Amino acid sequence: MTDKTREAALAYHAAHPPGKIAITATKPCDTQGELALAYTPGVAEPVRAIAADPEDAYRYTAKGNLVAVVSDGTAVLGLGNVGALASKPVLEGKAVLFKRFADIDVFDLEIDAPDPEQFIEIVAALAPTFGGINLEDIAAPACFAIEKALRERLSIPVFHDDQHGTAVIVCAGLLNALELQGKSLPGARIVCLGAGAAGLTSMRLLMRLGARRENISLVDSRGVIHSERTDLNDYKREFAHVTTLRTLRDAMAGADVFVGVAAAGLVDAAMVQSMAARPIVFALANPVPEILPEQAHAARPDLVMATGRSDYPNQINNVLGFPFIFRGALDVRARQINEAMQLAAVHALSALGRLPVPAEVLKAYRLERLEYGPDYFIPKPLDPRLRDWVPPAVARAAIASGVAKAPYPRHYPADAGART
Repeated sequence: MTDKTREAALAYHAAHPPGKIAITATKPCDTQGELALAYTPGVAEPVRAIAADPEDAYRYTAKGNLVAVVSDGTAVLGLGNVGALASKPVLEGKAVLFKRFADIDVFDLEIDAPDPEQFIEIVAALAPTFGGINLEDIAAPACFAIEKALRERLSIPVFHDDQHGTAVIVCAGLLNALELQGKSLPGARIVCLGAGAAGLTSMRLLMRLGARRENISLVDSRGVIHSERTDLNDYKREFAHVTTLRTLRDAMAGADVFVGVAAAGLVDAAMVQSMAARPIVFALANPVPEILPEQAHAARPDLVMATGRSDYPNQINNVLGFPFIFRGALDVRARQINEAMQLAAVHALSALGRLPVPAEVLKAYRLERLEYGPDYFIPKPLDPRLRDWVPPAVARAAIASGVAKAPYPRHYPADAGART
């Protein structure tokens, strides 16, 4: 980041009032009568109603449209373990995205609890406040245990965006990239560089879509994860198989797909040149990818590529997923965000990415033309159709899989969510 950009970012956050979010009252409180309804004595009536039937909290309070964005600050962006307080700008930013894209309210909770069990207890104790919980920037492998424990204990959606949000967007983009390259997911040889939350969960979801475990080479900082390694945790061991491959360079030779969720500059031109015909490269490290698009395209003109950056085509951006997944889940009061709902989001995003792009999207990105192809195979974040495509698909999947407590919303288009 340049000094000018750094100064601009700090000035943006420091402008009065500091930060990026605030609380606004949704009911009038300008008269004595309104004050009596907002607080005592009138507030006693919804209290009695909720005490008698906890489901009435969704009728009389903001619970049904309120998500907690929660972090312990152990894996913040590419900055690592900077602590709970330093994660607050990121969590406030997440709140802005929830509100901007899906009109969901957020309380950000920065929890100073280095012990995962303590973190779980704190979040579980706070859960009655919320309609859903978005876990954020929690290091692996603790993030897996934390999410599992909270999902088992709570009857509201618990979603770790670094895992499942990333996986949904990676899978949606990869389905279309494979189609463009004339390849199939079951037949594709896939290399994933990065065996943390994003990498492991993306590979699991790809397998649910048809990828074969034996075709996936997972690579961590010590090389290929194989059956002879004795340093693997349970999550990595799931992907260990018998192979002579040992290094990233070994794994890349002949691979159809590379997915990078690691760090800058770990892939060179020779690695890309060694890949199979019509390769696919998703270099998603931010702000600098594993290999820059200019280098990758120079090495292999026949590839298609995605990054995590907005200044290159095909941005794999989690904002395509989490606001709309939560919107669909909240609108049917889902008890969880299960795999069926995630797969529904994958297929909705994939289908939307193949449709003609409306003029308002072109205007937002100052483009004259944008068509499904190597430079556009995943929807743009500012595409207004996302709100009409993804939440209905997620809601239908929640209902079909038996985790919804409310019916399909009347304000949703009748065929939305069924057209993917």
